This record gives sequence, C-alpha cells and structure tokens, in this order.
Amino acid sequence: MSDGVRAPGTETPTGERRNSLDQSFWRGRRVFVTGHTGFKGSWLSLWLQSLGADVTGFALEPPTRPSLFDEASVADGMRSIIADIRDLQALSTSLQEARPEVVIHMAAQSVVKEGYADPIETYSVNVLGTVHLFDALRRLGRGCVVVNVTSDKCYAHRKSGPPYTESDPMGGDDPYSSSKGCSELVTTSFRQSFFPPTELDRHGVALASARAGNAIGGGDWTPDQLIPDLIRAFQGGSPCLIRSPEGIRPWQFVLEPLRGYLMLAESLHARGAEYASGWNFGPPAEDARAVAWIADRLKTAWGGDAAWAVDERAHPGEAAVLRLDASKSERLLGWRSALSLDRALDWIVEWYRGRAEGAPQRELTQMQIDRYESLLSEGRPTLEH
Repeated sequence: MSDGVRAPGTETPTGERRNSLDQSFWRGRRVFVTGHTGFKGSWLSLWLQSLGADVTGFALEPPTRPSLFDEASVADGMRSIIADIRDLQALSTSLQEARPEVVIHMAAQSVVKEGYADPIETYSVNVLGTVHLFDALRRLGRGCVVVNVTSDKCYAHRKSGPPYTESDPMGGDDPYSSSKGCSELVTTSFRQSFFPPTELDRHGVALASARAGNAIGGGDWTPDQLIPDLIRAFQGGSPCLIRSPEGIRPWQFVLEPLRGYLMLAESLHARGAEYASGWNFGPPAEDARAVAWIADRLKTAWGGDAAWAVDERAHPGEAAVLRLDASKSERLLGWRSALSLDRALDWIVEWYRGRAEGAPQRELTQMQIDRYESLLSEGRPTLEH
C-alpha cells in the first residue's frame, strides 16, 4: 500500500457506509461559510464547490499575503462577501439573502501569539463574533444546521492525564485558548436558550461545535505557525527557529477535520436533536507528535540544506501537551482519521514544491482533494508510513 490510508469505515446501525461524505447531500445544498478567506476556509470552500454545493462565504480580506484564497482563485466558484463577523447588519443581510441550509462558522483570530499581542481583538472576534452569528440566525427564523468550529485548545488546561473528551471543562490559560473556551460556552448558552434540541421542530436550528487538532496542509502562510515557518525558512535557505520543540500537538491533514465538520453537518440534518453537542476530531495517538519530530520529518522530506534550530528567546506560554479523544466521533459519526501523519507531510511538501515550480494552486489543491476522496472510497485497510 502506498497512500497511507487507515482502515475503512465500519457501518452504522442502519447499514450506511461510514468515514466518507454523502456527496449527494451536498449537491445544490446552500452552505454559508464564515472565515472562507483563511487557510482552512479556502480548502473547505474549494471542496464544497467540487461537491456541487451553492456556497456563500463571509469573512474579512485574506489574513496573509500570500494567501491560498487569492492564489487559488477560491472566490471564482462561490459568492464571496468581504465583511466583519461583528457587523450584525451586514451579517444579517447576507444570511437573509443566502437562505443557508448549512452554516459552518470558522471566522476567527486563530494565532496563540497574536492573542497575547492583542487580547481585545482576539476576544472580540472569537467570542462576540460568535454571538453575532448566533443572534443573526435567531433573528433569521429559518431552520438550518450550524457547526461552530472552535479548537482543541478550548479545554481547561491540565499538564498531564488522558486525552481531552467532550465532557471535560472549558478553559484555556492564554487569551486565544480562553476565547475558544468562551466560544464553546456561548454555543451551549444559545443552544439551551434559543435552540434547544428538544424543541427542534419549533425553531429548526441544530447547533453543534467541533474541536479539532492542528490542521496542516499546503497553502498555509499563517505567521508563527510551525509548517508555514518551516517552509518559509527552507525556501529562504536559513534555519527555522522553533520556540517549543518538545511541545506535543494532535497534527492532522487539513481535509481530516473538514471531513469531520461536513459529516457532522450531515448527521445534524438527519437527526439534529441527537447530534447537537460538542465533538472532537483528532488523530490517533501515534500522530500526536512533538514539534521537533515534525520539523525533522519535514526537513528530511524537503532535503537540501533545510534546517531548524531552537529559538532561545523568551516566548509567551503555551500548553505543553494537547491530545484529543475522538472516540465519540468514531462511534456515532463513523469518522476516523484516514491519512497518516507521515503521508500528510509528504503531501504538504508536494504542494509547496508544486507551487514553487509554478503549478496552479487551485489545481494543486483540487488534485489533493480528489486523491483524498479516492482513498476514502477505496477504503484501503492498512497504513504505509
């Protein structure tokens, strides 16, 4: 086997195939994506376009230069609205015009270090932005499925112990992590106050939250993030300075959590009252790796004079170990990680090398989406590392 695919999905109690999308569900489906100009949002928007969905995006201008959104011409296959998630009037008008059946909320300030630099902006976007979206949906008065994407960092931090489960308390020591815990509390509050699952027939809004690990893939240019920093250094011919080489994170290829969000949306649509809750989408234990392991593996795959070194300067604190227990998603949604971390890093090198050689980024990204879908449909039973 050469494509790093995990065991195929089992079947649901009703006999449906698991671990892949119901592509017929998305064909013509009206989907509203906040944060569509970001790294994950761009991958999701392109995937939804290829599935035939009717996609509307709502976000600020791309947060980086370069950006996958611009260079892959993501806006060409969707309605792209450039606006602030905290602008209630613009958001409400856009939702009224889009009449969404599915809402996936990813608009956020997503960098831990930036949370220290500007905590007010971080809380404003990540907490009040979520409040604005939910209240706009409340005022809209239309039934829809809503997935609020938060973070693995939303949990109250502990220095040791088992992986985090969905029932663990919310928290976060730094402003970014805390803001994501707050976003989860907002989700619970709106679900209980305005969108109770027991009254779904009345209000029609099935609201869930998704907590994923560190999504990695081609087209990420976010500053102070490991993969983009390594690629920039490798391309520039200088060692990459890494601040926490011993830190352990739940790394996963970007399409893994995105598939989880879409599978969750499908289940919310089918049986919303049962699935309106929080969900973890994390890799298996062997793919929760130290930063230094990732750097070494990527350095080897890149070749040449690629190198990294420890950044000895003082840095704001971050959680030393983050692991997610995704057994709930595996058991109830049928989702499980499909691509090994080792193979995902090869795909990332392939993507950035392709860009450097002039390959169109939309084609590069779509090629990997198509390959990923093929691997899922083939359901190969073993991994190759």
